[in-house]
Amino acid sequence: MKNVLVPLAQGFEEAEFIGIVDVLRRAGLNVIIAGLDSAGNVKGANNVEMRADVALKDVDVSSLDSIVLPGGYDGADNLANNANILSIIKDLHTKGKLVAAICASPMVLNKAGVLSGDFTCYPGCEAGINGNRLNVPVVENGNIITSAGPATAILFGLAIAKKLCGEETYNALYNGLLLPLTKSA
Repeated sequence: MKNVLVPLAQGFEEAEFIGIVDVLRRAGLNVIIAGLDSAGNVKGANNVEMRADVALKDVDVSSLDSIVLPGGYDGADNLANNANILSIIKDLHTKGKLVAAICASPMVLNKAGVLSGDFTCYPGCEAGINGNRLNVPVVENGNIITSAGPATAILFGLAIAKKLCGEETYNALYNGLLLPLTKSA
């Protein structure tokens, strides 16, 4: 089973976090929810608290296949100011493992020095990012996947699942989550 780290930082975007974790767990991935400082409750951007299962310092980084960063401006800022997060991103990227970020969190990838070329993020968060922001829900660029924001969280999770688990898992999730119904919305 592949291990995916989803760090939980104060000010994270709740809809993105839930969308990511839900889809990845449905895909059969081992999602490790880690608080930056400790295990326990972390308050999101809209005052919804979620539980981090472990502290980041207790995660076996060598066992990771991916890191996925939820957004939320304050959450992304807290991730970007955490040296351990930046180190994990650089390490995984260097090893060709999947690095993914949504909403404001591509700023974290930029600060880690791994983002270039095409990407997407929440409008306005592209200022100062080294790359070309596309106004689309999800961008896959090598071993980096970025996504625009809360409404794209399920599509983001699906893109990650496809990359880590393959087309068959992606198709089963896509249909099981009723995404074909959104085409008529």
